[in-house]
Amino acid sequence: MNRVRAMRRVGLVVLAVNLLLVVTKLLVWQQSGSLAVGSEAVNSLTDVGYSVVIVAGLYLTTQPPDSQHPHGHERIEPFVSLFVAVAIFVAGGLILWRALESLYTGDVAVATGPWAILVLAFAGATKFLLYRYCLRIGEVHNSPSIVATAMDNRNDVLTAGAALVGVAGAQAGYPLLDPIAATVVAIGIIYSGVDIVRDNVEYLVGGAPPEDLRQEIIHRAITHPEVEGVHDVIAHYVGPEIDVSLHVEVEGDHTLLEAHDIESDVVQRIQEVPEVDDVFVHVDPRELGEWKDDEAARLAESADEN
Repeated sequence: MNRVRAMRRVGLVVLAVNLLLVVTKLLVWQQSGSLAVGSEAVNSLTDVGYSVVIVAGLYLTTQPPDSQHPHGHERIEPFVSLFVAVAIFVAGGLILWRALESLYTGDVAVATGPWAILVLAFAGATKFLLYRYCLRIGEVHNSPSIVATAMDNRNDVLTAGAALVGVAGAQAGYPLLDPIAATVVAIGIIYSGVDIVRDNVEYLVGGAPPEDLRQEIIHRAITHPEVEGVHDVIAHYVGPEIDVSLHVEVEGDHTLLEAHDIESDVVQRIQEVPEVDDVFVHVDPRELGEWKDDEAARLAESADEN
C-alpha cells in the first residue's frame, strides 16, 4: 500500500474506533456513575476530536506538490501532532480537576454491576491493537503525526488499566480507588501530550537528526569511489523530513561532466535514506585545499577503512 492510502486509512480507522469507544463508555458512565469510567469517556471524546483533525491533517499532508508548495505538504504534519497534544492537555486537565475535587470532598459514586469493568477491559484491548497498528504504519511511512497517535493509544492502554483497577477496587469496598484511578488516568494523558510535544518541536525548529542518522548520510557520501573527503555537512529537519547540504572533495583533473556525475551519484546515495528529502552537494577540487576538519566525517571515513 502506498504512503497516501496508508496514512488516510489510519486516520479513518482511528476515528471509527474512537467513536465506538466514546459511545460505549458514555453509556456505561451514565449507568454506573463511575468517575474512572467518566474520565475514560472524556478521554475518548477528546480522541474523537483529534481524530477528526488527524483525518483532515493527513488529507492535507498527502496532497501532491503544487506551485505554492513545491516540496509537497508533509511539513503540516508536526502542526497536526501539536494539535493532538493540545487536545490531550485539555482532556487531562479536566479529568485531573474532577478527580482531585472528588478526593477532597469524598463524593464518590461506586459503579455496580460488571459493565464498567467490561467496557474498560474492552477499551484497553482495543487501544493496544490500535497502538500496534498506528506504530507500524507511522514507522514504515515516517509519519510523526501517526506515531504521535500511536503513542497516545499506548498511554490509553495504561490509563484504561488504571481505571479498571480503580473500578474493581471501588466495587471491592475501597471507593477512593475510583478517583485515585482517575487521577492516574489524567497524569498519563498529560504525559502523553508532553511526549508528543517533545518529539515534534525538533521538526518545527529545524533541529539536527540523530547522530547515527547523520553518520549514515556522511558514510554514503564518503564511500563513493571518487570522493576523497567530506566537509561542511549540514543536516536538519524541515517538517518530518531531512534536508542535507555538504561539500565533497574530488581530484581536480575530472572533467565538468565527470564532476556532475559524481555529484548526482552522491545525491542519489543520500536520498536513498528514507528520512531524507532534498540533498545539495558542492563539488570541491581537492587541490584547492578547502578541507575543513569534520569530526563526524573523519569517524565515518575511519569506520569505512576498517
